[in-house]
Amino acid sequence: QVQLVESGGGLVQAGGSLRLSCAASGRTFSSLAMGWFRQAPGKEREFVAAISSSGGNTRYADSVQGRFTISRDNAKNTMYLQMNGLKPEDTAVYYCACRSLGVVIVTNAKLYQYWGQGTQVTVSS
Repeated sequence: QVQLVESGGGLVQAGGSLRLSCAASGRTFSSLAMGWFRQAPGKEREFVAAISSSGGNTRYADSVQGRFTISRDNAKNTMYLQMNGLKPEDTAVYYCACRSLGVVIVTNAKLYQYWGQGTQVTVSS
């Protein structure tokens, strides 16, 4: 079992920045591949970014490439999502997730085994 807790969401104006955190417990964090997903009202959950267990490989959705940065600190059992240049269309509940095959990065939400409860990000225009 892995427990994931997101934090850092909030209300920000367009063009602003937020940093989300995802704290993990229950299993060796450094063995887990991690990802961020988001879900806007009336829409399906979509992939945002993912990072390998070592942090050496990352992948981003085209919609956030160049604006968002995913990172992790294995010593602190925490993953981050730095979000810059936020747009109203980034408004969603953001979820962190993990999977045990830590070397491989995947974008399919169905392949992630554990999920956090989500944190709301609202970007005003």
